[in-house]
Amino acid sequence: MAEARPTAAPAQEYVFKPHERPFMPGSPASPDHPVRRKIGYFFIGLYLAIVGGFTNGLLIANLTSIQGHMDLTPAEGGWVTVAYNMTNACMSILLYKSRQQFGIQRFVRVIMIALLVANFLQLFDAGYRMELIARGVSGIAASGLTTLAAFYLMQGLPAEKRIAGFLLAIGLTQVAVPFARAISPLLLFDGDVSHLFDFQFALSLVAVGLVFLLQVPPGETIKSFEKLDLLTFPMLAAGVGLLCAFLVQGRIQWWSTPWLGGALAASVVLIGAAFLIEHNRQNPMLQTRWMGSAALVQFALIGALVRVLTSEQNFGASGLLAATGLINDQLVSYYWVLTGATLAGAILAILRLDPTDLRRPVLVSLAVIAVGAFLDTHSGLRTGPVNLYFSQAAIAFAAVYFMGPMMMEGLLRALTKGPSYLVSFVGVFSLSQTLGGLAGVAALSAFHTLRTKAHLMTLGQSISTNNPAVAQGINSLAGALTGDMTDPVLRSAVAGSQVVREAAREATILAFNDVFFVIGAFSALAFVPLFVRWAYDRRRGHNPLAKELEALQKMRAQNQ
Repeated sequence: MAEARPTAAPAQEYVFKPHERPFMPGSPASPDHPVRRKIGYFFIGLYLAIVGGFTNGLLIANLTSIQGHMDLTPAEGGWVTVAYNMTNACMSILLYKSRQQFGIQRFVRVIMIALLVANFLQLFDAGYRMELIARGVSGIAASGLTTLAAFYLMQGLPAEKRIAGFLLAIGLTQVAVPFARAISPLLLFDGDVSHLFDFQFALSLVAVGLVFLLQVPPGETIKSFEKLDLLTFPMLAAGVGLLCAFLVQGRIQWWSTPWLGGALAASVVLIGAAFLIEHNRQNPMLQTRWMGSAALVQFALIGALVRVLTSEQNFGASGLLAATGLINDQLVSYYWVLTGATLAGAILAILRLDPTDLRRPVLVSLAVIAVGAFLDTHSGLRTGPVNLYFSQAAIAFAAVYFMGPMMMEGLLRALTKGPSYLVSFVGVFSLSQTLGGLAGVAALSAFHTLRTKAHLMTLGQSISTNNPAVAQGINSLAGALTGDMTDPVLRSAVAGSQVVREAAREATILAFNDVFFVIGAFSALAFVPLFVRWAYDRRRGHNPLAKELEALQKMRAQNQ
């Protein structure tokens, strides 16, 4: 292990007391702040968490508008999403080691510069390539902003409640996604996408001003990087980027596109090679043996599974409402409901956090997702936002309610192993959430496409003109067009095309019902074994994290 080397400080600067020293290299110290400064840290942390979530939320909410503004094809729009996710998924690993090597203050400067650059580039509407670069830089900035927001919130809370600051930063980042959808119609009221870029740049300017007005305390550094990191990290990042491209472009260009197979194969080779090198290193960047343990694999799979299930909200419910003919301007109240539910999940996850029972919130989330998804399986052409308020609010609540306890479990397992294991946990959690979300949307999209075709074939058999009811309906529609069209053959053709379009809409909605059923079924199936294991442990009085909690108590006692 590398030896710690405290950041040098002039003699006249404040000397930290033992209990104020950083908990680990790369983190800021925790001095005894006066009340006004604590309040300042807390509110800056809240702002940074929202801004970090907006980076992705505004992209998700307005991708269609951005595509139209830049005259992009759906595949080109997909690459914008890939650019953000590929940097966001991997940079948490690099940024963690950078904090340890170069200190928290340099980390802050890099993140703020990245945030400013990303949003400044978009002001000039310089085209598609510049948008890709800006979104890639945005992914880096968003990854760092969440961590920085956690540091600020932790500075603003008492020592015994600082873990709540960390969890609140994670939760608020999720709240920003439906919040961005709720305010987007206001930003684009006249259809000018440049307002969106102006708003993002204004948010980043305020963030930079706040951060430099009240800086986080300094920390300690260690020699973190090694030469082999320069080989394994680029390999891992390239592999994850190709995997993101496969998941995003697969649902757009369809999975049989030849280059997608090559991208998937290359990603497996690159990620596998990176892990092989790490596995045989003396001082690895990623603790592969620990990452391959049963406990951590289970942790990653549960986290990815819940993210896959909750991805229904960004694809299923939004797609259903779009299929019924609704646009963003008509969904503002719907997204405000989801924002409130997500915020409630973030807050309740903190208030109900119990380190001795961290699996209960996961079980609650799975049960809530199952109920919410099953409630939506009876949607139809007349389904509106108000019909989905309860079910989708429940899913939005569950999507963030499980995250705090999951993070807590991973942190406990990593902290008790040592600081070098934290980067592995950060990598596992970031990748499971990002790739889980992309994989969820990709899988649901493919399933929806297949089910739409199946329903359309079934409906097609019943809309033949040989069916007297269908023929009568077409004649009625054709009669309504008499004032606009004089040619009876043209009227009949237009009326027939309307019937086909309605059948296609109905098939699309029936396929979304199938998606909701699959989500509910998988949630229920995942709930059963997890509940059985949880009930078994509770009956025996066994806490799976008992050793980790005991080790953490000893570490805290040593730092007093």
